[in-house]
Amino acid sequence: MKLAVLDDYQGTAKDLGDWSQLSPGTDVEFFQDHIADEDKLVERLKDFDMVMGMRERTPFTRSILSRLPKLKLLMTTGLRNASFDMEAATDLGIPVCGAGGSGEGPTELTWGLIISLLRHIHEEDQRSRDGTWGTTVGVGLKGKTLGLIGLGHIGSLVARVGAAFDMNIIAWSQNLTAERAKECQATLVDKQTLFKEADIVSVHLVLSDRSRGLVGAPELALMKPTAYLVNISRGPIVDEKALIDVLERKGIAGAALDTFDIEPLPLSHPLFKTPNTLICPHLGYVTEESYRAFYSGIIENVRAFASGEPVRVINSDVLTSSQFRGYG
Repeated sequence: MKLAVLDDYQGTAKDLGDWSQLSPGTDVEFFQDHIADEDKLVERLKDFDMVMGMRERTPFTRSILSRLPKLKLLMTTGLRNASFDMEAATDLGIPVCGAGGSGEGPTELTWGLIISLLRHIHEEDQRSRDGTWGTTVGVGLKGKTLGLIGLGHIGSLVARVGAAFDMNIIAWSQNLTAERAKECQATLVDKQTLFKEADIVSVHLVLSDRSRGLVGAPELALMKPTAYLVNISRGPIVDEKALIDVLERKGIAGAALDTFDIEPLPLSHPLFKTPNTLICPHLGYVTEESYRAFYSGIIENVRAFASGEPVRVINSDVLTSSQFRGYG
């Protein structure tokens, strides 16, 4: 059996997972590079029985899956993956198994981005190295208004930290209730009010048809010229062209972004040249603790599948063991 571990950007998968737990004869190959071209991806994976995707770095469409007849098990870190065609996997008899993470990396990164953005930490580091000492004046958090788009698990933890900074916290999402907002030390407002009043708008939603493009030109136009936008959720929730336009016009003070429409972000992308923009390469979940938990779960998935009792099967509601391609 051959297992491909994809998009190991940092080259850490081999060391952060105990792959010796796999059955003798299981060949594991780690790939640090990212392949976006379908033909090249299929060529790489055509001889593998099992594939592990790191979050949503490499999508698996119906077209790709149908061209991988040897594939018996598809896995993802995390317990859902919007870039995997679950219906296609089910139709082809391929179980998709997940693996939980650990820690609160996205919450911590949110505050790292906010503080670096408002205090110009990343800029001052580079300028100090270039010989220029002390060029910016930062903005404090106390008394400022934090506007949260979404108060799920991560949004609620971001709110808790904002309260510790003595910030005024407002929140909105399609299904948010006043009671839930109050539980999170926030005040429920409508979407327009949030964008008008917030000094920092932070996005914490799952990407879906309802959230795609939710932060567009009309919403960005409501923001104060002194306000900042932070997005660690998914790139397409924010209209990228509208964001670039408002940043270039200095309609808002800046943006910190960890997710993008296309990842990895091409070097030629205009966001790299847009003023007052802090760019991170999707680091929200990238911690040693999360990676160890991810790889531990993947190893458990492979062992369980080999034993005939797969675990954490995301498409198990419509696909039973007797229908698995690997058990035919």
